[in-house]
Amino acid sequence: MASKELKNIFLSAGIPFKERHEKYYRTADIIAIRDAVIALSSVVLPKYRLIWGGHPSITPIIYYVLEKFEIDIQSHIKLYQSKHFEKIFPIENREFETIEITEDLGELQPSLRLMREKMLGENTFEAGIFIGGMEGIEDEYNLFKELNPNAILLPIASTGAAAKIIYDNNIEQFKNEKLVNDYGYMSLFRELLIDKIN
Repeated sequence: MASKELKNIFLSAGIPFKERHEKYYRTADIIAIRDAVIALSSVVLPKYRLIWGGHPSITPIIYYVLEKFEIDIQSHIKLYQSKHFEKIFPIENREFETIEITEDLGELQPSLRLMREKMLGENTFEAGIFIGGMEGIEDEYNLFKELNPNAILLPIASTGAAAKIIYDNNIEQFKNEKLVNDYGYMSLFRELLIDKIN
């Protein structure tokens, strides 16, 4: 399958820092965040393209999963990273063939906004998955929903943090207890994502 034919899945994920925002850290389940990212990568990468904005705690997890596959699926990966963070890029960035570096506008928020606008505006997505995270995940959820009104939206509330806030704030829209209570992420993503986009 040519890479241009691959369906795109967007991942917005992060691990909250206690010193940044207590409201995110308080409900965050770090093990669940890690397990959800591993499961999502494992079910998506063989057949679809996973696109995400580089996060120092998430990119190494995705690379770990990529290494487990015995086939070359580099074309199934697209990583966006703002040059604003160039000095602290995860070492795993070097292992990805498709990495889009967006301009550093000198300040954090404008640089992040530019990266997100390019990432979500340059690609068409089948689904957006939101795992853990802080305010950036909420920002990406709002922009993703605006630019991809027909895409599947899955805030994995069981991972806590921003994903739980998104779910709680839109409970009438999602109203699926599996997003809150199901920690069997492989089967969860197969049922709520893969079965729906095949």
